[in-house]
Amino acid sequence: MSESTLKEPALVYLKKAFQAQQAGNLDEAINLYQHSITIFPTAEAHTFLGWVYSFQNRLDEAIEECHQAIVVDSTFGNPYNDIGAYLIEKGDYFGAIPWLKKAIVAPRYECYFYPHFNLGRIFERQRNYLAAITEYSHALEHNPNYKLALKGLRRLQALLN
Repeated sequence: MSESTLKEPALVYLKKAFQAQQAGNLDEAINLYQHSITIFPTAEAHTFLGWVYSFQNRLDEAIEECHQAIVVDSTFGNPYNDIGAYLIEKGDYFGAIPWLKKAIVAPRYECYFYPHFNLGRIFERQRNYLAAITEYSHALEHNPNYKLALKGLRRLQALLN
């Protein structure tokens, strides 16, 4: 079978999995993502499966799925940011930084504001307020409507005034 012949049904399952995830049917989403991966592994399916695992507080499994996503497509930015975010949740701020920096330079990524915001969160927790302000500002350059970055920026501006 050709790659496109396999990829098409895998993408159908990927879409169904995402719909199940959005509806809160996490176990169904997991099964559908796994089925999609079995048919034809994509970085998206691995990353989104990891995302569902994170909702179930299965952070180590979520991180492993992101590593698998990077093996499939190292240009996809989402798994780099997600690994960083999961490491932040685990309290490993220093371990998260290199992953977030990789997300910032990933060529295939639509949401560069997330890794900037996450770096801002780390720097704020480390009391490196100027670096946090810089990252929150970068997040807002990529998405001027990102309220969490704006709140972080305003919070630190008030603190430093």
